[in-house]
Amino acid sequence: MQRFDVVVIGATPGGIAAALAAARHGHTVALVEHHAHVGGMAASGLGKSDIEHRALIQGLFTEFVGLVREHYASVHGIDSEAYRLCRDGYYYEPSVAEAVFERMLAAEAGITVRRATRLAGARVAGGRILGVTLVDRVRGETSELEAEVFVDGTYEGDLYAAGGAAFRVGREGRDVHGEPHAGHIYFDYQRAAILPGSTHEGDDRLPAYTYRLCLTTDPANAAPLDGPPEGYERDLYLPYLEDLKAGRLGGPARVVEGRGYYPAHFDTPVRALSVTDIPNGKVDANINPRPLAFPFPEENRGYLQADWQGREAIARRHRRLALGLLWFIQNDPTISAAHRELARGYQLPKDEFTDNGHFPFQLYVREGRRLQGCYTLTEHDVAATGTPGYSRRHDDAVAVGAFPIDSFPVQKRKPGDSVVLEGYLGMLESFTRPYQIPYRIMIPERLDGIVVPVAASATHLAFSTIRMEPTWMALGQAAGTAAHLAIRRGCAPRAVPMDELQTLLMADGQVIELPSGSGEDL
Repeated sequence: MQRFDVVVIGATPGGIAAALAAARHGHTVALVEHHAHVGGMAASGLGKSDIEHRALIQGLFTEFVGLVREHYASVHGIDSEAYRLCRDGYYYEPSVAEAVFERMLAAEAGITVRRATRLAGARVAGGRILGVTLVDRVRGETSELEAEVFVDGTYEGDLYAAGGAAFRVGREGRDVHGEPHAGHIYFDYQRAAILPGSTHEGDDRLPAYTYRLCLTTDPANAAPLDGPPEGYERDLYLPYLEDLKAGRLGGPARVVEGRGYYPAHFDTPVRALSVTDIPNGKVDANINPRPLAFPFPEENRGYLQADWQGREAIARRHRRLALGLLWFIQNDPTISAAHRELARGYQLPKDEFTDNGHFPFQLYVREGRRLQGCYTLTEHDVAATGTPGYSRRHDDAVAVGAFPIDSFPVQKRKPGDSVVLEGYLGMLESFTRPYQIPYRIMIPERLDGIVVPVAASATHLAFSTIRMEPTWMALGQAAGTAAHLAIRRGCAPRAVPMDELQTLLMADGQVIELPSGSGEDL
């Protein structure tokens, strides 16, 4: 049995921020990660920071950004194309993000990192989590850790679930909180309009999971596929040709209307991907959820409830789907030679994910469990819904969020679908407003000794705006600082003095106030 002041399960960016914050306040910290690598999605293909207002998220996140910028300046020079494409450190290659996180962790002597180690259980007594059981995934050895405070930094909410805390899975219906975009919904993302067929009923469906690919445009760094993945299902991808014919593989309306640059891959099968240039001849390749052929919805069914072998089987299925899509657009004879050639300009990179076939290690779990906490953040807290009784301001604010409500589809194409897949809410920037995030969403209703910065307490809609790595890093910093105060004060995390927590956070660069002059109608 080993004892630490703080144990963080999940070396996601949010978990890393929690570990750093607690260690910098003088505590011993164990940071436990299921994978062999730290950094979560930021180190596994998500090569751009999803942030709408840079000034609203500072603290440890901007320290990370600064170290990314420093890397590209020192290695390539400030006059280089690589430095330009890092965009002040907000865009990066996966390997660079991982190296920066490793550098930040290594600088703190109080942090012990345990990689390739899975959570096997939690020990709870008197309504408080006291310890965790871990299994080394390489050696198979079991160990136990105790701590004064635990932090659940997992995307799935695995630690608090193991501790018996209440949680939610799926979508609330409109009848629960009166959220305008709740439940079963067809939403025209081009016109920002709710479509017929929307019932607004709740269900247990989750937004589609995918992988976020890092691809290279440099032939010298390419690791081309030498064949389709095992179990390749060509028929899954043929409907993309229908999307192409119907014009669903074009650009956003503002681009089509001549208000932006029109990339060469628009109106081609390569538009099955959303590609963004990052340094050194690479792109961040999201899998575009707008085509009706998008094959990933519903493939995550059972993921949260599965044991680790079951989850890995689901992850392998998603990997096959992603590689199958890449193979299809590069090689299928139904695609024109010119478009196949264009698609072959994007390949897996030799110098990324070298121990995993040049493929990302982290499945993009956009939404897992959501804590049932002391406060539930809703669409009314984050958007201009006009509903009385809600506010974007909270007395216990510990961070600020601003990213638009954005959820991937939850169902595959159904008969009659001709505009959008069910559940897709694409960037509701006309509704979402900057908002304060209350500390209470990180505190379970009834389980003590734990803070939850990632799979926190929010409705499906509100979660789809806080679920960004910069926001999670801000919440992680708050969680680690709260753990410090709980230990120093000898109290449960739910009882830490809020004025003291906010003072410490602001002293460490955290933004907790809304922009000056931002009224409720901002």
